[in-house]
Amino acid sequence: MSPAQRRASVAAAAARTAVTLGFVALVACGPEAVPSQDAAASLAGEEIAYQRFEEYLANNVGAGEPPLGNLALSRLFDRFLDEELLIRAAVDRGAAPASASRRQAVDALVAQAASQPPNREDVHRYYVEHRESYRRPERVRLRQILVTDRQTAEKALAALESGEDFAAVSRRWSMDPAAEEGGNQGELARADLSPAFAEVVFGLAPGEFSSIVPADYGFHIFQVTARLPEQVMPEEDVADEIRDRLRRRKRDEILGSLLAEARDHYNVEIYERNLPFEYRGSYGPA
Repeated sequence: MSPAQRRASVAAAAARTAVTLGFVALVACGPEAVPSQDAAASLAGEEIAYQRFEEYLANNVGAGEPPLGNLALSRLFDRFLDEELLIRAAVDRGAAPASASRRQAVDALVAQAASQPPNREDVHRYYVEHRESYRRPERVRLRQILVTDRQTAEKALAALESGEDFAAVSRRWSMDPAAEEGGNQGELARADLSPAFAEVVFGLAPGEFSSIVPADYGFHIFQVTARLPEQVMPEEDVADEIRDRLRRRKRDEILGSLLAEARDHYNVEIYERNLPFEYRGSYGPA
């Protein structure tokens, strides 16, 4: 091969190499993979089918509800993705197996991150700080007789005035659902009664019964069996309620913290073009 032929061969090989490298570069810099048509989002590179969100809606939106708008669907979609993030975090942290239900996975993740349950000092501190919220207004223990016509009401009142027991008269004449229990209505505050009824009832002394009180649907006769003064409920009476409240508040705090961590840790992309509604949520588009 002459020098001229050798130079031509080298040039041709170099050209072929350049073309090949250029093609490889084009492939490497080409467009990203297109998501599946049924993919609503991706979490850490794993596609989430829209069908999974439909199943979530079926389990969380009551049957017969009117069609949801874009904003409502977006908020529900965000909640769905939040749960998906928490489930992924639960599995990755070893808090729950991949086969766990949504509720089991989230509960396990919270339990793993939770500190000690509320103790006696926590309960006492909350009670002291919220003491006024446990103030109960004046109440009465009330019985009633309810009938549909005045004639029957007058018979019942006459029986009471003759000395018959109120509970017995209630069982005989009253149409109230509590008649078999002697007309017992439990403990009631003024706010639990209409203004007209409250004026009558709170004017009665313990053991006293009212005259006939007309209403749109019938006629009442009331009896107050006891008056209970305004009081602040003792701490021991509300300790269980406070403990439950503190547990729920702590759970909400832990969930908020775990979700913020998961949002930072896992990449979530929304495929808005694949959604049958206009997405207005808090996650960014793909």
